[in-house]
Amino acid sequence: MKQLSRRQFLKGAAGASILGFLATTCGYGYARYIEPHMIDMVSLTIRDSQLPASFDRFKIAQFSDVHLSDTFSTNSLESIMQKINAETPDLIVFTGDLVDFQSSIEEHEKAKAFLTELHAPFGKLAICGNHDYGPFGIELYEKTMKACGFTLCKNDVFLLEKENEHIQIATLDDLMMSIPDYDLIKQEVSPDLFTLLLVHEPDAALELQQTPINLQLSGHTHGGQIQLPFYGPILTAPYGNTYVEGLYESNQQRIYVNRGLGTTRLPLRFLAKPELTFFTLTSTE
Repeated sequence: MKQLSRRQFLKGAAGASILGFLATTCGYGYARYIEPHMIDMVSLTIRDSQLPASFDRFKIAQFSDVHLSDTFSTNSLESIMQKINAETPDLIVFTGDLVDFQSSIEEHEKAKAFLTELHAPFGKLAICGNHDYGPFGIELYEKTMKACGFTLCKNDVFLLEKENEHIQIATLDDLMMSIPDYDLIKQEVSPDLFTLLLVHEPDAALELQQTPINLQLSGHTHGGQIQLPFYGPILTAPYGNTYVEGLYESNQQRIYVNRGLGTTRLPLRFLAKPELTFFTLTSTE
């Protein structure tokens, strides 16, 4: 075997160090400044024989985990709201975490101008995320969303009507910062109606495996926010360990976990692009 000279060894080590530095620097630059702005527009068709005929082709837009902060400012909301309106959804749902913990009260005020611009014939629904119970209290979030025309839902079950037919909307309050009323959902949800459940943390599904939920929409996890190839998320969120991102179908459950728009803790995204999701409901017949 050919022996490396000291000079060759040092030259090789220096080259490897430079390549490592460039890879790390480029990787950080991509995760910090590029991927967080690469909005993934996800469109899914949900087929379910329980869906009433009048709701066939009913479109739902979901956005989640905005986390307004220095790294995702209210100015970023304008294009997001335009993208949602351009899809002309029938119903818009926000699945929690409008601000990050360090956000100022001013961020709420600035956000109103853009959130108010969202329009859907069957309204705009919002639920609470753990960050919405942040340092300013849940009252500020409630006031903001209501001022923007959203119906804020906590532990509730109600009907949505179209041409004298109905689907059912169920909502749970945040699992981390409040008390989700699982018993209410189990008792009030009718097995005879198509049911949409909105809850911030996706692992709420583990408590509702025997409850007839046709589609659960959640956020919270950011898809791990930073993933490694062939490994997946480095860290997962509390109540977001089982269901991390995308669509899950098993045991008669259908759960979708939106990766959200903003970031928290670290202003980075890697292999976990921010997303907007559009669901078209249709019958299997």
